[in-house]
Amino acid sequence: MDLESLGGLTMHIILSKLAPQDAASVACVSKRFRNWASDDLLWSRFCADDLDLSSPLDPLDNLMPSFKASYQTWREAFNLYPWPLVTRVKRCWGRLRDWLAMNFPEVLSTLRKGASEDEIQELEKSLKVKLPLPTRVLYRFCDGQELTSEEFSGSAAGSLLGLIGGYSFYDHLVNVSLLPLHQMIIETKEIIRHLGFGNRSKYIVVAASCGYNEKIFFLNCSNGQLYVGTRNLSTDGEMLPCVPNALISSVHDVKGSQQQDAVLLWLEEHGRRLQNGMIKVRKEGKVRSISLFPEEPPICSLAVTNGVKVRASSVFVPESSNLQDDSEKFLFAYSIRMSLSPEGCKMNGMTFSSCQLYWRRWIIRCNNRIVDDVNGEAVIGKFPLLRPGEEEFVYESCTAQSSSPGSIEGAFTFVPGRLADPKGSAFEAEVARFPLLVPDYIF
Repeated sequence: MDLESLGGLTMHIILSKLAPQDAASVACVSKRFRNWASDDLLWSRFCADDLDLSSPLDPLDNLMPSFKASYQTWREAFNLYPWPLVTRVKRCWGRLRDWLAMNFPEVLSTLRKGASEDEIQELEKSLKVKLPLPTRVLYRFCDGQELTSEEFSGSAAGSLLGLIGGYSFYDHLVNVSLLPLHQMIIETKEIIRHLGFGNRSKYIVVAASCGYNEKIFFLNCSNGQLYVGTRNLSTDGEMLPCVPNALISSVHDVKGSQQQDAVLLWLEEHGRRLQNGMIKVRKEGKVRSISLFPEEPPICSLAVTNGVKVRASSVFVPESSNLQDDSEKFLFAYSIRMSLSPEGCKMNGMTFSSCQLYWRRWIIRCNNRIVDDVNGEAVIGKFPLLRPGEEEFVYESCTAQSSSPGSIEGAFTFVPGRLADPKGSAFEAEVARFPLLVPDYIF
């Protein structure tokens, strides 16, 4: 059959089954094939599939005359890198940006435009490293976050704008941002000098929480692993890997089948957790931030007793962990959120408009062995009064473990009404067991 005798619709269907580079090759066959292969409807599909573009934009978000021109511009801009890696990184940033646009636009506005090849090479020359391919592409799309010195140091009023987020308990506050290249150079030189790693260190600082409690993430440019410092970082350089080693591959191999370093895997996992609601934006007073305390089961527990709803979860705190302390090696922060159902407190067929916490009991396990059984008045010195429809009462605390996994469970004793004016007998509201676990991905 003479293909040129086929109609345009038929050829469009055939060409849409091809890869973009194959469709471009078809244009060389004849003038008629060139017209078919230049159909912008075809290239709009290629742009949507590969780059998630609904408009013909170039990498700097400038409008192009056609989808074909847009696709060609993208290929030319990233011709140094494997195309599957480019499209994967584009999707990774796209998911993060989409979530931020819907949930935390203040953080979205801090994301910088992509870095140029010259800027990346300047960092490599200054720090005497060669960035893994996935990290190079990540920074070609987005050069970290643009935060003022006050925002980065923690002295600015308002929301905490770290892309990675954090947690707080007692006077410990962490909020991690992704560093831009210029700041990466400054922080790496200062921290590496302070740690005594030497001028030929393979580590660079890519993310940090500074000005609050220090938490620093290092990329090993040789093997592509991401590390976070522990409490012993400043004394002996102790770090923990943040991503399973087995997943890292072909970090410097342009011809490898699947290039993925820890930074790409880490950001992809962060995006998944944001999108599936495992972690969310939390508001405390007027301050909003991405909270790393899990919000969904199975690592966030939920129990409802007589209308009292208690949610509980924990997060590993690497920067305060001490791997050299056999009795308290891992530190975990935990968050307890309690509220009263809209129907109020229900007991023995009676309904009460409030109830107040009086007592707590914690059973703490390490490797299924009870290591602590705590009884005491109040929580962090408070006796929260719960009423229907009010916001959750939230409090955070911490506990150390000699190993992982562990768990916490227990109960709060509540009095219907108020402690000063009880309306019924006290009852125990369950705190369902929640895990204390050093995760595969550390944020």
